[in-house]
Amino acid sequence: MKALTLLAAAALTACSGPAPDTSSDGNMTSAGSVERKVAAPKSDAPEPKAPDYTGRWIGVEGMVLDVAPTDTPGHYALTMQWDLDNKGKFDGIASGDTISFDRGGTRETLRPTNGDATGLKYLAGKTDCLTVKPGEGYCRDGLSR
Repeated sequence: MKALTLLAAAALTACSGPAPDTSSDGNMTSAGSVERKVAAPKSDAPEPKAPDYTGRWIGVEGMVLDVAPTDTPGHYALTMQWDLDNKGKFDGIASGDTISFDRGGTRETLRPTNGDATGLKYLAGKTDCLTVKPGEGYCRDGLSR
């Protein structure tokens, strides 16, 4: 009888833990199981700020880029002379450390580089530059802000 009492007590102890979670926060699949949706944890950390590219950037042979902030965070007004015959104004949108803009139906991206990465001999050796593509880049010396 004592053995039966111990066996019953052990069985009750094994079953006395918390009940498994059977609630559903997802959708039922065709197989009848629940598909759970996992929400990304919310962070109290502020979103990283885009780098400060505002100011004048100088290229070669009259190429120039002026970057000005707009009223919308992460958006910039770009004024460019990208070769001897072409200039214009464009709306730029920051994404990480780049600024994207549409020019002549083509999506272009300004990305931080050094002068060597511009592919332009005159800018070689400079350290604070923005490059659109090889042969189109702009640099500043830190005094042009």
